[in-house]
Amino acid sequence: MFEDISKVLLITDMDGTFLPSSKVPSDDSLKAINRLMAAGGRFSIATGRSLQATMQYFEYFDVNCPIIMCNGGMVYDINERKQIYDVYLNESARELTKRILKDNPTVGCEVLPLDNVYVPQMTDMEDAHCKICKVTPVICSVDEIPDNWYKVLFAQKPELLGELVKYVEGINSGYEDTDFVISAPTYYEMLPRGISKGSALNELKKAQGMEDFTVVAMGDYDNDIEMIKAADVGICPSNAIDSVKAAADIVLDVSCEESVAAVVVDYIFEEINKKHRR
Repeated sequence: MFEDISKVLLITDMDGTFLPSSKVPSDDSLKAINRLMAAGGRFSIATGRSLQATMQYFEYFDVNCPIIMCNGGMVYDINERKQIYDVYLNESARELTKRILKDNPTVGCEVLPLDNVYVPQMTDMEDAHCKICKVTPVICSVDEIPDNWYKVLFAQKPELLGELVKYVEGINSGYEDTDFVISAPTYYEMLPRGISKGSALNELKKAQGMEDFTVVAMGDYDNDIEMIKAADVGICPSNAIDSVKAAADIVLDVSCEESVAAVVVDYIFEEINKKHRR
């Protein structure tokens, strides 16, 4: 499986995996991914973040493969500055969003088309999310948001998120073209039906002619599970939730605070070296 480093792709979730709580990748992680790419391997990220919230990180590191954003709604070539694959929520998502916000006035919300981050219902939790992502949102009504939504994020206090999930599950039977996923203890996201980081990984491989690559994928939360399953080797840090640990091939004994990427790059090179010694 690890025959040639030039046929290996390492793709990682950002928050809670590649990024520690400081939201700044460690020097060890940066050195490791540079080592991987210098040897001929491929490196990419798969995130729920918007384009605006993702691009700032390329001041810290490079990728040599298109990236996955919006939890699978978009595969984006940062060098060409263009989408190579994208899929949008159906127009019914607008009606569903308005209904959720009307019945849940304490829930924050942001909507992600390509051009900006739109916030139709600002709360302390949503404001905190915008600050974490370092984006300046456009505050407007749901009806004022442009078409072509990749996803909708709902933000709620962690002790109340279960109530939101239960509410949505109770009304979503009439909206068969949407899926929902918990992406953090405070975030519940609406995506197009069948769209995930896993589905986007398959599209990335097809678009780049990488069907014969060995893919190593890292993640820590529910929105990473389909990508971990789609990879040849799925890995999670020790801080991953139980459902991710159950899906992963390898559960590390280090957390996102301990340069997980460096540990995984070392693993990849060890596997390559094993093949060469045989």
